[in-house]
Amino acid sequence: MGDGILAVDSGGSGLRIVVGAAGSGGTGPRAQWESREPVRTGDRGIDAVHFMEQLVPLVRAAVAETGVGGLGTAVIGAAGLATLGDALRAELPAALAHEFGVRTVALVADAVTAYVGALGPRPGAVVAAGTGLIAIGTDLTRWRRADGWGHLLGDCGGGAWIGRAGLEAALRAHDGREGGSARLLACAEQLFGPMPQLPGKVYPRPDRPAVLASFAPRVSACAADDDPVAAGILRAAARHMADSATAVCPSDGEPRLALTGGLFKMGDPLVVPLEEELARRLPHARRVPAEGDPLHGSVRIATGLAAGSFTLPGAEKMLYVVTTKR
Repeated sequence: MGDGILAVDSGGSGLRIVVGAAGSGGTGPRAQWESREPVRTGDRGIDAVHFMEQLVPLVRAAVAETGVGGLGTAVIGAAGLATLGDALRAELPAALAHEFGVRTVALVADAVTAYVGALGPRPGAVVAAGTGLIAIGTDLTRWRRADGWGHLLGDCGGGAWIGRAGLEAALRAHDGREGGSARLLACAEQLFGPMPQLPGKVYPRPDRPAVLASFAPRVSACAADDDPVAAGILRAAARHMADSATAVCPSDGEPRLALTGGLFKMGDPLVVPLEEELARRLPHARRVPAEGDPLHGSVRIATGLAAGSFTLPGAEKMLYVVTTKR
């Protein structure tokens, strides 16, 4: 029977996997592979068949590279698992057991893998911000999440939210309405062309959140150049992030608080007002840098499960572990 581990991070940009030996604390040989094609979603949520079509060749290549004899534990971290993961929960454990002999499978929301990657098995809270935004926290007895409801209903303060607010300010300037920004208008026209054509370039796109988020760096650049409207958008984003962090952070002790995700690469125009909000609203939390990303979180969970030392709480929609009998 194999004692190797498989760790997966599935998101909007595709799949990333790590295959490695679980012995000696998971420090054996490892290989990392990735696919640039995102897993499809359909009427049943995340498409389990397409997921396996993407996963199988990556795993086979990684197993061949590492020489791992067999896989005993798999952790599947997936964006949208909490709300769109019914098919994965129903089908993946058996599919992984059949294809690779996997005995223990953990299906994990990407917010949880982001948390474990950033903080490990410690009480605290993590704000994960990219195209979308979600905050997650635990006191080691249960999970709490805030936002992560998608670009139409939430993800407040995330990349798509910032980009949409910036484009609204550009359209206000185009119309001559209050609250507009001539600088953001110029940036929007440079990126998307004439403003009357903007709705037709945004609304029909299946990747609309990513299109909106593509404008967020322009908002940050304008804020850094002292545009007051752009700076106001980022201050509002910081307040939304702090709202979510406050909702999930444990109120007792000295919980850790970390930020993770590509959105924070925008730097000071976003991070400075966010740090001010967090210091004001969560003075008891200890701010720490994120130790790793969601794929690192999947590896940590897989290593802990394989060693029998994983201690974080389970939750059907967030962290679901199933063992297949052989």
